[in-house]
Amino acid sequence: MIITRTPLRISIGGGGTDLPSYFRQDGGFVISAAIDKYIYVGVNKTFTDDYFVKYSQLERVANRSELKHPLIREALELLDIGPALEIISMADIPAGTGLGSSGSFTVGLLKALFAFKHEHIATQRLAELACNIEIDILGEPVGKQDQFIAAYGGLSCFDFNCDGSVDVSPLRLPAPTLRDLESNLVLYFTGYSRSASAILADQSNRSSAGDAAMRANLDETKELGRQIKAALERGEPEAFGEMMNEHWQRKRQRSAGMSNPTIDELYQLGLANGATGGKLVGAGAGGFLMFYAHNPSQLRQAFDDRHLEEVMFRFDHEGASLMALG
Repeated sequence: MIITRTPLRISIGGGGTDLPSYFRQDGGFVISAAIDKYIYVGVNKTFTDDYFVKYSQLERVANRSELKHPLIREALELLDIGPALEIISMADIPAGTGLGSSGSFTVGLLKALFAFKHEHIATQRLAELACNIEIDILGEPVGKQDQFIAAYGGLSCFDFNCDGSVDVSPLRLPAPTLRDLESNLVLYFTGYSRSASAILADQSNRSSAGDAAMRANLDETKELGRQIKAALERGEPEAFGEMMNEHWQRKRQRSAGMSNPTIDELYQLGLANGATGGKLVGAGAGGFLMFYAHNPSQLRQAFDDRHLEEVMFRFDHEGASLMALG
């Protein structure tokens, strides 16, 4: 059996400028960080002449075109992989929570299928193919950061160019700053995000139509991402924490569905209990709230009193990887 392990991510700055509707005109810039929460994909040869797929549902079909799971179906079509195949997937954190699970799954699936075919695929090409399936083939209103950070891992900067190409570079953090972020970033689950596609589709449609307010917001978000990069590389995580608040305010302005009264209340609770800034990770209306707090014990006590679950994490520096090859 072939098993891949692919990290989920948190967005550090510039999120939203990785959508094609924006970067094809103005170029985008995002800082993203892979974390040690993973999606696992297993691929195995079987003795039956069909496709057996296990995820939150079970599918057994004679032809790959009959598969209901769109990402699996299109990946098999793209790589022209025949039957007698079993595919399974598991995740440390379920989908619909704003940590880039769809992009991570697609990257992990493709890496497993290439290994199944005894073929090597370069990291850049792996991310590009995952984007091709989600954006070009399936027409999903998503950006490119999730696929690229899943493939590369680490804390990475992505320049999304107008011609569709993506330049990747590491975020060059001083070692004390890296340790500071792992100690002082806290992540709390607020509930499942069910409106991400609608929010992203609205942003994409408004950007494509030349909506001046939307494009100005994304211009400011991109510049803020570059300021966050500079602050972190100078070794100033406290400045990053403060800029997170500005980032969140920009994000809230892009859609009325980005937040809700519960999330707004929790955000203010974080600021009142030691956080210098924070934001909702993902498209909005659920998922995870992330805060930067130089001394997070007070914040943790406040959120523990609300019975919210914290997800402890460290950064992943490997990206998509093969765990088993048999």
